[in-house]
Amino acid sequence: MIIKPDKNKVRKKRHARVRAKLSGTATRPRLNVFRSNKHIYAQLIDDVNGVTLVSASTLDKEFDLESTGNVEAAKKVGELVAKRAVEKGFTSVVFDRGGYLYHGRVKALAEAARENGLQF
Repeated sequence: MIIKPDKNKVRKKRHARVRAKLSGTATRPRLNVFRSNKHIYAQLIDDVNGVTLVSASTLDKEFDLESTGNVEAAKKVGELVAKRAVEKGFTSVVFDRGGYLYHGRVKALAEAARENGLQF
């Protein structure tokens, strides 16, 4: 019997490898992405001080789409996090895809954040 590895364990290993190489600072925070089956979350993190500076997700009150687990929802979250970041004075960030492939919802979030003023 072949035992398949747990997808989330494999993703966490991949994320740990990426996190070993990049981190966010107060001037250039890390834009972290987490996606579940139903929702997607994004936050700007200052790893030096261990503080979340800005966050957005499909659970926010300003989020007005009915479906929360699709590409359209990811674009909306990307816009929200970028607008909040620019309001707080952050334009340059380090993108952390969280061990996920740069495809689909993660890519849509990243491109929407770029279009709304974040540079990475």
